[in-house]
Amino acid sequence: MEWFTAPGYALSRLVLLRLLAGVYLVAFLAAARQFRPLIGEHGMLPVPRYLRHRTFWEAPTLFRLGYSDRAFALLAWGGAALAAAVAAGLADLVPLWGSMLLWALLWLLYLSIVNVGQTWYSFGWESLLLEAGFLAVFLGNATVAPPVLVLFLVRWLLFRVEFGAGLIKLRGDRCWRDLTCLRYHHETQPMPGPLSWYFHHLPMPLHRAEVAANHLAQLGLPVLLFAPQPVASWAAGAMVLTQLWLVASGNFAWLNWLTIALAFGALRLPGSGRLATARAPLWYEVLVSAATALVLWLSYRPARNLLSRDQLMNYSFNRLHLVNSYGAFGSINRIRFEVVVEGTDEQRLTPTTVWREYGFRGKPGDVRRRPRQYAPYHLRLDWLMWFAGISPAYARPWLRPFAERLLAGDRATLRLLRHNPFPHAPPTHVRAVLYRYRFTSPQERRATGAWWHRTRLRVYLAPMTRR
Repeated sequence: MEWFTAPGYALSRLVLLRLLAGVYLVAFLAAARQFRPLIGEHGMLPVPRYLRHRTFWEAPTLFRLGYSDRAFALLAWGGAALAAAVAAGLADLVPLWGSMLLWALLWLLYLSIVNVGQTWYSFGWESLLLEAGFLAVFLGNATVAPPVLVLFLVRWLLFRVEFGAGLIKLRGDRCWRDLTCLRYHHETQPMPGPLSWYFHHLPMPLHRAEVAANHLAQLGLPVLLFAPQPVASWAAGAMVLTQLWLVASGNFAWLNWLTIALAFGALRLPGSGRLATARAPLWYEVLVSAATALVLWLSYRPARNLLSRDQLMNYSFNRLHLVNSYGAFGSINRIRFEVVVEGTDEQRLTPTTVWREYGFRGKPGDVRRRPRQYAPYHLRLDWLMWFAGISPAYARPWLRPFAERLLAGDRATLRLLRHNPFPHAPPTHVRAVLYRYRFTSPQERRATGAWWHRTRLRVYLAPMTRR
């Protein structure tokens, strides 16, 4: 079928797939480095306990064959090695069927992790990576020109990511409608970056311009993805620029970079014709057509969700995470609350007891420590600590187990942190205190050198002991 392929998108596909493989690499590395204290055999939310209470269809995963920390490490590090090889070009050096198997294996390995990750893997970009990874199986490699049907599905995915985020904002917090949300968001976002303090102190007219530009990017540009070229390329290019703005203003794991990768499904790059090769074989056309039919069939509920007043945000309608709903920040916090974890080595607690803070890698703690850039790497504990500050309900399953591991001096847990105030022996007591944080003003910053100002509110978790 002559219409089946689009040789002019060969270079665009190359960039898309290399970026996607890079995101897979980061995701597998984050899983390999953080899983033991989070979901390992002796973790806060152990995988074996979780699987005992779930059927196969509730949690399809390779770990149904047997779980051990060694098996998880082998799977995660193996996935990282495979993703690195694909990012380096391995998928273009093998036959078409071999490339499809490589991408299918990446998808299966990461699906196996996400479906046992529980609350630590409940973020929208996990499902987004799996859905994009599934489409990558059918995008082909250098032996065949990109299939038109899958390029359309990539645009449909990007449309749902952006348009869903735009709609949830209009239907949600009033500040998105009166253009004031970014007066608060740079300060109260989950994990500010090194430039967030400066973004926060932009003049109010620029904050309004940011919100207006966001509405244009998420509600206007997605519609143009399906327009003829070069309009679709202009829309996709503008989306890339808005995502780079978000990269500069905060830490959102790999959400922005994955969205940038998807934009290349509509961004037609010059010089692609020389990369296009042979016509697609019949068996490949059949598989791509079947996959397209499956995605379109599964798209009914996500499409209906976009039109619903009760729009679901970041929701998977199946456990394979094939076609999902997306969205972010339907409501904006006006005040930043931070849970600060402290310990003491005193045997008896008194009003004069000295408490020392544990330092987290990404979330605010020390008021003089400038926020760091970690994205696209995902600090899962730090992100959940932000949710804990919003409501104790988010922390109920894992905060006490976290404190127990600090009392035991668990090395795997301590490796999640930047600073352990008890390097020689574990503390006798651990507690958590709730603070209100705000960015310092420019005058306060010059006078004190602090990036944050904080006010103690109350004890969040009463002191715990090893007993």
